[in-house]
This record gives sequence, C-alpha cells and structure tokens, in this order.
Amino acid sequence: MNSRMPVQDRVIVALDTPSLDEAESWLRNLHGVVSFYKIGLELFTAHGWDAVNLVQKHHGRVFLDLKLHDIPNTVSRALRSVCEHGVDIVNLHALGGYEMMKMARASVEEFSKGSGKRPQLIAVTILTSHSQETVSQELGIRRKIQNEVLHLAGTARKAGLDGIVCSPKETAMIRKKFGNDFLIVTPGVRPPGSSRGDQKRIETPMKAIRVGSDYLVVGRPITQASDPKQAALAIFESISNIKS
Repeated sequence: MNSRMPVQDRVIVALDTPSLDEAESWLRNLHGVVSFYKIGLELFTAHGWDAVNLVQKHHGRVFLDLKLHDIPNTVSRALRSVCEHGVDIVNLHALGGYEMMKMARASVEEFSKGSGKRPQLIAVTILTSHSQETVSQELGIRRKIQNEVLHLAGTARKAGLDGIVCSPKETAMIRKKFGNDFLIVTPGVRPPGSSRGDQKRIETPMKAIRVGSDYLVVGRPITQASDPKQAALAIFESISNIKS
C-alpha cells in the first residue's frame, strides 16, 4: 500500500457502458482530473482492445476487470495476450483455485522477462453485489463472507498474486492479516447520499481509505453525476487528509 499516492491516483473510475462514444465523453470530461479507469465486461465485450487503446490514447491507466475464471492453462494463455496490451492491473477470480492463480502469476512473470513490465495481478474474492444470504443459499458457501474472503485472499497470496479485490467491509481484516505490501482494490464505494444500486456491501470513500484500501473503484456516482468532474473532485477532497 502506498498511502503517499496522490489522491487522484487512488480513485479508479469505472467506464461501465457498452458505448465507446460515451466512454470517450467521460474521458474528455475527466481529463486532467482522473488518471485511472476500469474497463469491465460491458465495454470490453462490446469493443475489445479498442476500449483499452482509447483510455491509453487519453493517457489513462487501465484496470482490466475481466475476472478471468477457467482452467489454469486457458487463463494463463489469456493473460499473455493481456500483457501485450500494457494494462496496469488485471484480475481473475480467486474461486478458480490455487493452481489457476499460480499459473497465471507464472505467465505474467514470463512475459515480464522480455519487457521488464507486467500488470499487477489481483484476485476477486466475493462480489460486492452478494450478501450473506446469497452467498450461503445460492452459492452454497458455508463460511461467513469475511471468513471466505480471508481464505481466498490467503490462497491468492500463496499463489503469488499482488493483491485482491474485496468490499470495504473486509478491507481492515485483510490489511491486518497480510500487511501493507498486499494490494487492496475496493469496489462498493458510495459517497454519502448516493444510491446503492445493485451493491450490498458498501462504504463511503472516507471509510474505505481509512480502513486500508489502496484503490477505490467508483462508477455511477461519478459518471452519472450532473457534473462528473466535480463529483470526482468531491471524492478526492473527502479522502485527501486521511491517513491510511
């Protein structure tokens, strides 16, 4: 964790749209304010690497949020392609298991031998749209959410990953267990007064940073605001003096 990062580098704006034109509109609007963007399944399945190229054309960093989850060999090969496109962070799903994550790490390491650069590789634990009820009744996971997140984080750490994605509800526990050199990316972040949307386990930006998140992923509270730039600046202001 780098608490000395400029606050504007700690907020990753989610470009959650199937429209490349709308994504570019947000990029233009947020130019000079936001430096990091998330490209998820909605935009990537619509436009593929054109979406990544668009963000990079606007001098933005890319978190490629694909949540890769397949047999180890397939994920490993997919990551070789990801590495070629110079993204900054990419994720896979921790429920894919230890061998999948271990081979994924080996794949990005092999790529970095030639280029000297690789994306940070992180694992999704339990989606922030899940509650304890859905985890237990629909997914059949018997552990409490916090215990399951801790277990998955430990598996990711053992496999050599750089960190995890978890909700702000689990961040303090993960930070305490794994220390400051384990990256924590936190979705489910909502400024006071914002709609929850489909998120279940949420916190404010202030609380998420205070309990140890490195990066906050924020989408609709910025992109759907009447003034996205001012919405982003308000979040930066709210976390600017927090010691994490």
